[in-house]
Amino acid sequence: MPEPLRRDVRLLGAMLGDSLVEYGGQDLLDDVERLRHAVIDARRGGVPADEVTALVEGWTLERAELVARAFTVYFHLTNLAEEHHRIRTLRERDTDPAVPVKSSLAAAVGQIRQTGEHRLAEVLDGLELRPVFTAHPTEARRRAVVTAIMRISGLLDAFNDPRQGAAERAETSRRLREEIDLLWRTALRRSTQLDPLDEVRTAMAAFDETIFRVVPQIYRTLDGALDLGVAADRPPTGARSPRARAYLRFGSWIGGDRDGNPYVTAQVTREAVMIQADHVLRALETACARIGRQLTVGAATTPPSAALQGALAAARTAQPDRIAEIGKRSPDEPHRQFLLYVADRIAATRARHADLAYRSPDELLADLRLVQDSLAAAGAARQAYGELQHLIWQTETFGFHLAELEIRQHSGVHEKALAEVRAGGPLSEMTEEVLDTLRVVAWIQERFGVRACHRYVVSFTRSAEDVAAVHELAAHVGFQPPDGSPPPTAGDHAPVLDVVPLFETGEDLERAPAVLEGMLGLPAVQRRLADTGRRLEVMLGYSDSAKQLGPTSATLRLYDTQEALAAWAARNDIRLTLFHGRGGSLGRGGGPANRAILAQAPGSVAGRFKVTEQGEVIFARYGQQQIAKRHVEQVTNAVLLASTPAVEARAREAAARFRPLADRIGEAAQTAFRSLIETDGFAEWFARVSPLEEISQLRIGSRPSRRTAARGLEDLRAIPWVFAWTQTRVNLPGWYGLGSGLAAVTGDGGTGEAGLAELREAYEAWPLFAAMLDNAEMSLAKTDRAIAERYLALGGRPEMTETVLAEYDRTRSLVLAVTGHERLLANRHVLSRAVELRNPYVDALSHLQLRALTALRAGVADEDERRHLEELLLLSVNGVAAGLQNTG
Repeated sequence: MPEPLRRDVRLLGAMLGDSLVEYGGQDLLDDVERLRHAVIDARRGGVPADEVTALVEGWTLERAELVARAFTVYFHLTNLAEEHHRIRTLRERDTDPAVPVKSSLAAAVGQIRQTGEHRLAEVLDGLELRPVFTAHPTEARRRAVVTAIMRISGLLDAFNDPRQGAAERAETSRRLREEIDLLWRTALRRSTQLDPLDEVRTAMAAFDETIFRVVPQIYRTLDGALDLGVAADRPPTGARSPRARAYLRFGSWIGGDRDGNPYVTAQVTREAVMIQADHVLRALETACARIGRQLTVGAATTPPSAALQGALAAARTAQPDRIAEIGKRSPDEPHRQFLLYVADRIAATRARHADLAYRSPDELLADLRLVQDSLAAAGAARQAYGELQHLIWQTETFGFHLAELEIRQHSGVHEKALAEVRAGGPLSEMTEEVLDTLRVVAWIQERFGVRACHRYVVSFTRSAEDVAAVHELAAHVGFQPPDGSPPPTAGDHAPVLDVVPLFETGEDLERAPAVLEGMLGLPAVQRRLADTGRRLEVMLGYSDSAKQLGPTSATLRLYDTQEALAAWAARNDIRLTLFHGRGGSLGRGGGPANRAILAQAPGSVAGRFKVTEQGEVIFARYGQQQIAKRHVEQVTNAVLLASTPAVEARAREAAARFRPLADRIGEAAQTAFRSLIETDGFAEWFARVSPLEEISQLRIGSRPSRRTAARGLEDLRAIPWVFAWTQTRVNLPGWYGLGSGLAAVTGDGGTGEAGLAELREAYEAWPLFAAMLDNAEMSLAKTDRAIAERYLALGGRPEMTETVLAEYDRTRSLVLAVTGHERLLANRHVLSRAVELRNPYVDALSHLQLRALTALRAGVADEDERRHLEELLLLSVNGVAAGLQNTG
């Protein structure tokens, strides 16, 4: 472990230990230490695992709960220390501006520039990156816990600041202890169910603290990267008009995704966009007022342009009292006066004061550019293109709505609603809700513009009729504002919609090109293609396809679909954007985003990438400014490089060469996976060996874990499917079937040298195959065979346990053989060490969870005992999630 990280972990761990002693006496800390040493010794073979079980069984349930809480809090603190070390490492690598950091914007620009300035300009001109935040329930931490961790983070940063004096350091230490003690005493799981608006407000924290601030930094970095390698006499970024364009657009499903979530209503959608608007308008107002107050350039040194003087005169006529007040505080500072007036207008926009409010972000941008142009004309280029440019970029990125709110609903709901509407009789509550949602979309567009909400995602799209149904329902909508106010325009009208088909199952993915072909015949789609420059968006679902086909076959099926859709788009002159519905975990399409992009089918990226950011991933990637900036840079780097002809050509050649090999692997992998989940009684067995049903009691999201009341595996959502397997330390959705697939090429013992050689060549040459094996290797590294065997034994089906463990052994052996690694993650030293260091501590929580799960599965008559067992189970679930840094 690097020494700075070791120091932080020891510091935070020691302070937590002090809190344990203060709370429960030395005995509590001693029990925690006994379990810690026991699991470490068990890992080393010095203590039988049964002794660890006996230790855990010997405690009262109340003591076991406290120990579970201690290990969970320890993981929260360790995760924080690792996050700080990552930031420290990023800073250490970024020391020479002439030497780009790996996977940075500068590195991508430098590489593409070698092919010519024209090619670089072409790629940048078409660049689009669209992260879409969703409320998929995978964040196991309470908001209060996240907030406490953020406060500890700030204090740890201050504690490590070498500029602090002794008195400051002592005070920081005191406050650290106070906050760690508070975290220890804070309930680690929610006592009430989240509602969708709680989820909206939670996401706003990432925007307020990080995203709004980091976006202009990213554009500034890109603008600076474009200076590298060009004429030295060129003015640097900040002293000239920027070349970097605002290419980021954020989206959100939070408050708009109603597929299987009865709590997301039309009213919730309306309130969600109002919450977003309030946050972004406050942020824009604050930034504008700050810049205005600081812009103290006088008319003598920086004379205003005639256009700015005219705008001030018009403002003086419209708002004489306000302009007089501003002028009194800022005499002879016209640029400052006007920007402060602009801040007033943003505030009026938020408060809906019609005589002063901006009607659109374009009006605000026009005023900001008016000031910018005046400053530039007066020779104040650094004032024109510095902080003011940041505000312009923020306005271009976020508008007045912050994130483009997207609606999602199941195709079956539209089918039933349309049948009722066509019948002309009374409408059911469900159909009224569908129509109300469309009315709210129209209202949002009237209030904030079409860009604020125009995408309507249709889950389980099976034909072009599923898309046509939404357009026909929208045509039935007569616009009436949901707040009862008069319509802003005369007459009825339908919302402007881009209906996005979502293909999720294996069969739907195969049908995708045919569905799109049918969509081209729809008049509503034809009109939108004409209006948008023949832009079309298609969403691909990673979670359900992996749950249905297994991770290996789903990866290959998704690749085939991307390839087919890219070819279809080229034939039909369509600017296609593929929307990747990826989860955070490996079993739901997760893993390093930049590597996943470089593994996409050739031609499927084309400078545009849209992806879901779900649950715990939001705060993992956007909770700290430096990490958020690095993440967006890495993704942008991959999008740019994946869109270059050279990278596309290499990927296309490798795919053509190794496709027959992949087909053999995929077929055998799917057979193995389907054979397991189709085994008679599999669903019941899975529910017994894992905390599947108990996970819903964590209350980590507003959405039910199943789409309907049915209890079968098909109706189970992908998140609890992955979450439950993660808790058992099996991690089955991340690797199961791959071993059988590889064995189909090498032979079951991995002795087929010719097949093994071909697999190794594919691993070296084909990014898709490499990413597939590397992700499986990561999932295998987080699997613990000995602990997993204890969970699987709870099912009372030894033959199924043997099947799962045999596939694990096969997969592990063959992955190592293909990659050439002596041990899992041998080529990723930092990650490997982190997993190795964490595993014993996760073992401690797993033993505590096994105690509770074993007792609950055996049946408990005493209600008080059952309550304590359930509490212990849920505490351990929370802790294992923190330890593995994965949920669903």
